[in-house]
Amino acid sequence: MREPVVRPFGDRAILVEFDDELSPLANGRARALARAMHDVRGVQETIPALRSVLIVIDPLDGSRDAVVAAAADLAPRVAPEAPQAGRDLEVPVVYGGDAGPDFDEVAATRGLSARELIAVHSRAAYTVYMLGFTPGFPYLGLLPEALRVSRLATPRTRVPVGSVAIADALSGIYPLQTPGGWRLIGRTPMPIYDPSQTDPILFRPGDRVRFVAVKHAEFLAEDAVPLLRAPVHPAVEVLEPGLFTTVQDLGRPGYRHLGMPGSGAIDRDAFRVANILVGNDPGAPAIECTAPGPVIRMHDEHWVAVAGADLTATLDGAEIELWQPVRVSSGQEIRFGAPRKGTWAYLALAGGIEARTVLGSASAFAAGRVGRRLVRGDMLGVRRVRGRPINTRVPSEIMRVPSDEIGLRVIPGPQEKWFVDGADGFYNSTFRVTVQSDRAGIRLDGPAIARVEREMLSDAMLPGAIQVPQDGKPIVISADGPTTGGYPKIGVVATVDLPLVGQARPGTLVRFERTTVEAAISALRAREALFTELRDKGRKG
Repeated sequence: MREPVVRPFGDRAILVEFDDELSPLANGRARALARAMHDVRGVQETIPALRSVLIVIDPLDGSRDAVVAAAADLAPRVAPEAPQAGRDLEVPVVYGGDAGPDFDEVAATRGLSARELIAVHSRAAYTVYMLGFTPGFPYLGLLPEALRVSRLATPRTRVPVGSVAIADALSGIYPLQTPGGWRLIGRTPMPIYDPSQTDPILFRPGDRVRFVAVKHAEFLAEDAVPLLRAPVHPAVEVLEPGLFTTVQDLGRPGYRHLGMPGSGAIDRDAFRVANILVGNDPGAPAIECTAPGPVIRMHDEHWVAVAGADLTATLDGAEIELWQPVRVSSGQEIRFGAPRKGTWAYLALAGGIEARTVLGSASAFAAGRVGRRLVRGDMLGVRRVRGRPINTRVPSEIMRVPSDEIGLRVIPGPQEKWFVDGADGFYNSTFRVTVQSDRAGIRLDGPAIARVEREMLSDAMLPGAIQVPQDGKPIVISADGPTTGGYPKIGVVATVDLPLVGQARPGTLVRFERTTVEAAISALRAREALFTELRDKGRKG
């Protein structure tokens, strides 16, 4: 086993790699280091993966160097996490038939009878190596050699919730109905992810799992957890929901080790400004929308502010001035029309929207069954405690909404050397944002970035990570994106530029500019100073 390597992962994290191969020793050391680093000053979260751990750092705390030093000191010395550190869990499985559509093919490929396949799979004891891909998806190792098969050449577009699957040296369980390329050999009725619960995710890294064969079961249905409350004082009625309109706040950090993304507003700068302008806390729940946008009717008098993308917002037909508080009356209608600039707009109401929370956040994560898009007829309330709106000029450095072309500062990624020309082609090329982009990731088209042909074990990711899949077309991970990924990361967008890439519309040209961790943190610190000044103006009234 090689010596651990500490690599930068943007300006908010470092990646500690223990080995290039999947093994119980490498995974045990990754989990042990994650536990040891969890309470180090400046560390926000530790995310163990198959053979590495991502250590998320507060970039403004000033302790990054000390965190890097602590990780470099501990990583070579840390002992693998003890087997008794996790829990023992049994998972019932209906094997084969409709529950396991790939069961017969796997048995034939490996020269096993149905009974032998079940015996081999259920006899083994598995360790939860990591959680990722979707909330609560367990990567279970190691699969017995007799069952090791490749992934499907063409992934399924829909895998039923609870499907028990195998691929290469791992077994897994699908917590949600998602696309997937693993081979399905059975299905469990056991809920391993239930966002309606206080603790929605069953497994933890290090848990030990055994499968128990059962003949019949009633399988789970998928229901979203509602976040909107029945308002005591209705403030907003949704007349038309638009394409993708949700309630967001600043997200739910701290749960990426369980496969749960942070979610929250795509453009955190515009979101915070909208709230500050109407006297709210910067993270108060507000409406996020894209084009075609929603039509809403006010049911009370309020101060509102619209910030972010210019989606031709109007109040009773008169255009709303962006980045300023606006007084609205009961019965008036706010309509978002044709997009002029940017992708995501924010509508903040004085007091903030009433909403329940899941894992400490009111942010909708529709793909994870936490909240949903707004629909026609939804009624939203606001909290009655309200601050005072402020009427001030918002610094232009904050009001960054791209039009036709943007440059993004990028810190070299942990796998930059996996690329044939050392990433020079990446920085010398121009890419275009595609229509396949969404809250999970910004997909880019342009020259294919040539990769070295080698397999990579999945490790953890943050928003801003730039993955390069086999087709060579980069993907920038966004707020709802996966927490782990098996494609090399050529770079990580500087935190200060995440709002900019999130606002890029399909067709926007994108160029990447190499920067350093120090320069990225300096730029972020300057940006946060502007927000401090803006908030101070709000407090003074």
